[in-house]
Amino acid sequence: MADYNSFSREVSVFHGRTAPEPGQLVGYGALIEGLQLPVPVPRQLALISRKHRQYQTEGWRVLTPRHAPEDSLPGQLTFALKYEGVDLLFFKKLFERVPAATWEEWIRREPLGQYARRVWFLYEWLMGRSLAVPDLREGNYAPLLSDKLQYAAASGPASGRHRIRNNLPGTVGFCPLVHKTPVLEEFLARNLSEQASRVVRGIHKDVLLRTSAFLLLKDSKASFTIEGENPTSTRAVRWGRAIGQAGQQPLSKEELLRLQQIVIENSRFVRLGYRTEGGFVGEHDRSTGEPLPDHISARWQDLDSLMEGLLATAAQLEHAGFHPVLTAAAVAFGFVFIHPFVDGNGRVHRYLIHHLLAKLRFTPQGIIFPVSAAILEHLDDYRRVLESYSHPLLEFISWRNTPDHNVEVLADTSDYYRYFDATAQTEFLFRCVAYTLEHTIPAEVAYLQQYDQLKSWLDEHFQLPDRLVALLVRFLEQNGGRLSQRAREREFEQLTEAEVSEIEAAYARSFPGPETSRHG
Repeated sequence: MADYNSFSREVSVFHGRTAPEPGQLVGYGALIEGLQLPVPVPRQLALISRKHRQYQTEGWRVLTPRHAPEDSLPGQLTFALKYEGVDLLFFKKLFERVPAATWEEWIRREPLGQYARRVWFLYEWLMGRSLAVPDLREGNYAPLLSDKLQYAAASGPASGRHRIRNNLPGTVGFCPLVHKTPVLEEFLARNLSEQASRVVRGIHKDVLLRTSAFLLLKDSKASFTIEGENPTSTRAVRWGRAIGQAGQQPLSKEELLRLQQIVIENSRFVRLGYRTEGGFVGEHDRSTGEPLPDHISARWQDLDSLMEGLLATAAQLEHAGFHPVLTAAAVAFGFVFIHPFVDGNGRVHRYLIHHLLAKLRFTPQGIIFPVSAAILEHLDDYRRVLESYSHPLLEFISWRNTPDHNVEVLADTSDYYRYFDATAQTEFLFRCVAYTLEHTIPAEVAYLQQYDQLKSWLDEHFQLPDRLVALLVRFLEQNGGRLSQRAREREFEQLTEAEVSEIEAAYARSFPGPETSRHG
């Protein structure tokens, strides 16, 4: 084998990340540094402790000297696969850097070694060409992903050539991966889908229908607000109607374009369809007009290939037994990172969450999870989780300013959008789903039940029309449970002081706390 040795190095700080103690950097981090691979530093680095301690901290996994790998390319890769899982972007860039003969030599030397076989399979899967190695004729089948480290598809095709079972949750055209974390394992153990079904079963049908209608509109408005827009009521209702149909139509390019047309009210200044120019998210320099990107979108020349891969993976995962929230996070965040449209990407991205949760029957029938409303409540976290992907990539994307102050990407960047670590995005989405289930939906149900209680009292004592009941409640909400002097003198001038006091007391009984108010 060619001389690919001496990758380990002593570190206390690595790429701005402070180690919990001085130690020996190994695995993916050591190989990325040693081979100068153009990939971001993994979310967790592996460190061999001098103190024979084994633990994990944010950004680091610390192991004992007995775990230290042989300091060679096969040794470091064996360690990485065993303790850090599969990193598809890393392997794609590695295979582009290291010649095929190096891999053929290792595989011939250890044809039945499970880690050599995994690397062999990954080479041929990612590169689309075969190594000069004969098919295996014996040996047990090994799973490609370790389900102790990462979330794998429940089943997958078996490759007799490599004696490997491909349990990747995606296609070669698009395959984000998610690491198992205590946060995700806790969410999965809570079985939020069944919890949601129990909540819905306990709601009266009439209240459920009204809850669903309000949540659709709430989610639609929130999705526009996230983008810094204040839509007209008609536009918000139209997009809410589209959200309500999530899960009913199969995903396709045509369906995505239909959704973009609904989102973009006036297409006079926006070219609809996939971009035919560069794209970025960020600002422009005030003096020069040059782009200041926070995120650089996929190169427009790669959009057809990337989106075909994303749609193929979405279709595959719908039938692969992969968890709905994991599926929604991988596909929806992959979409917004690719950013295929000039405008409308964010709202369609959040629609895809609705679609996949509904399609995979995670969302109870008859109600929508207002994910955008939950995101709006956690907007800073949302921005951080987007930036956790986008910012590390900026140093690997070569681009130039165009005459119209857009960006032109100068090299193929498609792998960065096909193969990313979606762990942080999945944790965030689970938090939003849990918040929706435990706060947003119960709060709306409680509001409607309390509203009905007050309306029943008002019907009994005043026989007010529904329109005036709604107006009265809104005025009381907006003024802390008191009817303003303006309202007393205009819309409700016929009420006496005593009647106003009675109504305010009835409101306080029906709405005992500000947490049940839509405006509180």
